[in-house]
Amino acid sequence: MFRIENYRISATMWAYCLLVITTIFWGLNAVFARMAVGEISPMLLVSVRWLGTLILLVLFAGKDIIADLPVIRRNFGYTFLLGTVGLGGFGTLIYYSAYTTTAVNIGIIQGSIPAIVLVGSVFFFRTQVSLLQIGGVTITVLGVVLVSTRGDIELLMTFSLNAGDLLMLIAVFFYGSYTLGLRRKNDLSSIALFVSVVFSAFISTLPFTIYEFYSGRTVWPDPQYWGLVGLIVLFPSFLSQICFIASVKLIGPARSGVFINLVPIFASFFAVMILDEAFEYFQGISLLFVLSGIYIFEKFKPVV
Repeated sequence: MFRIENYRISATMWAYCLLVITTIFWGLNAVFARMAVGEISPMLLVSVRWLGTLILLVLFAGKDIIADLPVIRRNFGYTFLLGTVGLGGFGTLIYYSAYTTTAVNIGIIQGSIPAIVLVGSVFFFRTQVSLLQIGGVTITVLGVVLVSTRGDIELLMTFSLNAGDLLMLIAVFFYGSYTLGLRRKNDLSSIALFVSVVFSAFISTLPFTIYEFYSGRTVWPDPQYWGLVGLIVLFPSFLSQICFIASVKLIGPARSGVFINLVPIFASFFAVMILDEAFEYFQGISLLFVLSGIYIFEKFKPVV
């Protein structure tokens, strides 16, 4: 239990709040990414994103990080792989896939992350799931498919794999693996784990940023766009990842992973509010599907 003034909040409810906050920030990230197109080159943005997050961690938790250095060193092999795959790899692949595949395909493939996490949780952690829970995941995926196709199911008939689709398949496998890896038993605190994976994401993507620079493709942002970069660092990178790591520790990867399907819903909402895009009927139906699926998944989880 967590006490906030005179209220007591269960670990599960606290995890729900953290996951909603996480997916709101990830939804914002989709809008921020669109606003950054053409204003800052992709790998420069990736490196600045994780370097900025690392600086924030040092500023706010420097003493704790220094105290945890021995345990960070002891687990660095594991956390380097986790950060490289889940933060660095996923973020980089999802951007480059957009060059050779459609937004419809990206949305549909990304909607498979909860299913990957669920299968991995059953296989590696022997997580018990019911048929109704599987049905709940299926409903959330249908909601993602609906919002990805903009309500035109006929678009599914044109779905075909190309280089970008394959990159996206690798990307969602990476993030699913990252989510499962957060469950691994270790002696790392949440802050120690977070600073380790962020440092790993920065180091592992830095060679690509250097290559971007020497190939003459680096685009430096104008002064007004550094504020946008700051928002990307603060919300989708810093605060969201802290919330997500904490939620996985509280309720596990399978239950946390299903909330990822809220991301395209929030992304659509913020696109309407910030980018003045129209809100369509299918987005409302998608939201109903996703929320219903999450409710079913949580309501009918096995009692252990």
